Amino acid sequence: MLFETTRIILRKMTAQDTETYHKWRNDIDVMQTTAPLLDVYSIEETEEFVHKVILGSHSSKCYIILEKQSKKPIGITSLINIDYKNRNAECIIDIGEKEAWGKGYGAEAMKLLLNFGFLEMNLHRISLRVFSFNTRAIKLYEKLGFQQEGRSREAIFRDGTWHDIIHMAVLQSGL
Repeated sequence: MLFETTRIILRKMTAQDTETYHKWRNDIDVMQTTAPLLDVYSIEETEEFVHKVILGSHSSKCYIILEKQSKKPIGITSLINIDYKNRNAECIIDIGEKEAWGKGYGAEAMKLLLNFGFLEMNLHRISLRVFSFNTRAIKLYEKLGFQQEGRSREAIFRDGTWHDIIHMAVLQSGL
């Protein structure tokens, strides 16, 4: 099926997911490797972000990752900044439930998202940005066919040290 594997289901994010997303968005451990700005958000700020940026955008498709057996939300993945003319998009993923870390759910969700982007939306190129200290993610993206295209040197400050942001992309022909 298009949006599921034997272990996960992707479903469109709705306003009812705001509380779950708010919990993940305020968990420093979850956001440490993905969010450029670590902050604490009020529920009102998260509601505004969900309604305006996630649900209100015509240039993004956002999905909640559900563990199939329990139907429990474990993360979020999206295609953002979709450029329909040039058939490009950027992808993001956060596994928000820590007990789901390291179990391959992120890889499965990314494969589903890439298949949707390339095979259903007919995108030509999907890109992402990853922090240089997130070596597990970089290895995963390389396994999925992403190639490094460049880096923004010392663009992120974490734990008292500057780190690069690595720019990666995969082409439809690279699958």
